[in-house]
Amino acid sequence: MNLAVYGLGSKRDRQWLAVDFGVSFAGPDLPGVDLVLPDIRFLEENRDNLLGIVITHAHEDHFGALLDLWPRLRVPVYASAFTAGLLQAKRTSYPGSPPIPIEIVAPGDRVVLGGFDVEFIAVAHSILEPMALAIRTRFGTVVHTGDWKLDPEPVLGWQTDAQRLAAIGDEGVLALVCDSTNAMREGRSPSEGEVARELHALVGEATGRVAFTAFASNMARIRSIAMAAQAHDRQVVVVGRALRRSIEVATELGYMEGVPPFLDEEAYGYLPRDKVVAIVTGSQGESRAALARIADDDHKFIGLSPGDIVVFSARPIPGNEKAIGNIINHLVDQGVQVITDRDRLVHVSGHPRRDELAEMYGWVRPEIAIPVHGEPMHLVAHAAFAREMGVGQVIDIEDGALVRLAPGRAQEIDEVPCDRLYKDGIIIADLDGVGVPERRKLSFAGHVAVSVILDGNGSLMVDPEIALTGLPLQGVSGHPFEETVMSAVLGTIESIPRARRRDVELLRDALRRAVRAAVREGWGKKPLCTVFVTIV
Repeated sequence: MNLAVYGLGSKRDRQWLAVDFGVSFAGPDLPGVDLVLPDIRFLEENRDNLLGIVITHAHEDHFGALLDLWPRLRVPVYASAFTAGLLQAKRTSYPGSPPIPIEIVAPGDRVVLGGFDVEFIAVAHSILEPMALAIRTRFGTVVHTGDWKLDPEPVLGWQTDAQRLAAIGDEGVLALVCDSTNAMREGRSPSEGEVARELHALVGEATGRVAFTAFASNMARIRSIAMAAQAHDRQVVVVGRALRRSIEVATELGYMEGVPPFLDEEAYGYLPRDKVVAIVTGSQGESRAALARIADDDHKFIGLSPGDIVVFSARPIPGNEKAIGNIINHLVDQGVQVITDRDRLVHVSGHPRRDELAEMYGWVRPEIAIPVHGEPMHLVAHAAFAREMGVGQVIDIEDGALVRLAPGRAQEIDEVPCDRLYKDGIIIADLDGVGVPERRKLSFAGHVAVSVILDGNGSLMVDPEIALTGLPLQGVSGHPFEETVMSAVLGTIESIPRARRRDVELLRDALRRAVRAAVREGWGKKPLCTVFVTIV
């Protein structure tokens, strides 16, 4: 959920520039939530002085919040052609979302926004057209890397422009704001070209169907799979809207020249087992993606048989391991062979390991280092590495920290609001606003609804109605919980004098407490309880 903001000038008339606008994905602790978005109230408060949003690349954790949150700001957006294309394609899934005008930029371009002079620099990553930024100001230059790596064989797209980064380093760099994701790993990340050769070998060895799952935006990987299939006289079937969308954008921009046409999923069943390769969505265990449905043998067109192969050409995002493990187990139960990066070189990271970081520091030679893009353990490891590289000032920051970057001592000088927003359907709100705390309680202990109708004398006009959701069928004594709850309701009403039963609040509270206590006695848990009292 990357979103960095750079400010320039005194507090009274400060100009702001946002870099990236990402989302993260909800885990099981956020039932019903579709996306987690940054709370941009600080930017909304300073919208008149927000000069624009610069997107480094089109991964969801760097640009995924634009469609939902840009309408609150309506400022210029600067991004590559591939990023702009993916954003436009995504709009088809967002009915009513406004078009976002994007200024297309490419490596070597420079854009002046107020006091910021932003240069775009080619880097390699696991998506097309990623760019680092050199943000020049009168106080010095900040190099903001975005996600990057060094790859001599990227298969598709750019190599990291070492020459340009070194030239900027020669000019003098005040601060390096740099990717930390692989800061704990020694050596270098393998090349995408090495993966391409391994995929070629793997397809050549297969005797049955081969299905690959990868990130939908990794066009280099998709191209490598397609070329491996062509080399072994197989046709490629694409399964999943996100994949199809990314391929269409890459094709329009000329990146898929020489790749044989992809087939729609309807063609899968007509191809011989040894003549097909499928590329499917769902590498992160998403329950609604194609791979999960295939693993459950519930896909309309795609099925697998014993001896077929499924290749996970992606690494699990932390938190997704259990969902992925469930899919793997379902596939194995069907007799399908599953291959991951633990078995063969079928995936490589798009982030720099320590030897690559060392080269970046050697080129840029910053006065200040600020590790970003990673979990706390990665940020701490990167900070220690930067000190080993001889950087004079290394700033350890947390979300919301406002850091002064200028000649002299860099330091945290303030904090700004940096909470989270949650998207649930078409609603965007804070945690309470989307009802997550109540859903957590429901998932833990269920819900009981009670409705009673009394006449003016306080007598029951009809039998109470009860509805139980998410409770066990019976308590520890063996009595059904429906009977337990009904007994608690009738007993409570009888215990209250008729005259006092006309006090709706008193009766409602008494019934709620009695029902929860009765269930707890038979279960050990207290459910949520809603009571409706009507006086006729």
